[in-house]
Amino acid sequence: MVRTTIHVMRHGEVDNPQGVLYGRMPGYHLTPRGHAMAQMVADYLVETGKDITVVTTSPLERAVESGAPTAAAFGVKAGTDARLIEAENHFEGVAVNRNRWVLAHPEHWAYYINPLRPSWGEPYTQLVARMSAAVRSALVQARGHEALLVSHQLPIWSLSLFLHGRPLAHDPRRRQCSLASLTSLTFEDNTLVGLAYTEPANALLHEAEDMVPGTGVAGLKIGDGDGEGRA
Repeated sequence: MVRTTIHVMRHGEVDNPQGVLYGRMPGYHLTPRGHAMAQMVADYLVETGKDITVVTTSPLERAVESGAPTAAAFGVKAGTDARLIEAENHFEGVAVNRNRWVLAHPEHWAYYINPLRPSWGEPYTQLVARMSAAVRSALVQARGHEALLVSHQLPIWSLSLFLHGRPLAHDPRRRQCSLASLTSLTFEDNTLVGLAYTEPANALLHEAEDMVPGTGVAGLKIGDGDGEGRA
């Protein structure tokens, strides 16, 4: 049997002083700490003897920047895959970190009809379908070796829930997908035989101002009235 491992990485910390739910909006880059997180992932992959032959990222800047250190460390050219992009969201562009009460405005009520879908964004089933397709492509490209795919929290967590056989609808505060974390899928031929989660950059997570809560080391930090928070 041929063993292949696909590491699915969440990007590092993003420069977002206004606490905007930036979604697929362009122009959101890593902070210096975010770049350090990405380097820590690359260092971890080298130090633990990984065999990375493929690096593919979401086309968004923060993901491209997060994959660059690993591509450089293993001497491979990184590519992009639109299937790894952030989830669509009705609230894109809203400064939810500064004032969560904005989500209670009547203009948004119609988007809360079905939280199991969810009705405010891209369906969970669609997220799983495109993330699974990206993993299958990487499985072919990196056959017998290892690949790094860089994506975003909700797509990664939806995929993880699916692979664990758990319901896709969930409490965002319970996601186990911290900044610069790795969700690693190990296959023998085309059969999934292992699923692991690691936080190579956990030494920096206590300082990170993470917009979306999860169960990793980083907690939710909400920007103050002067917009000094980062997500």
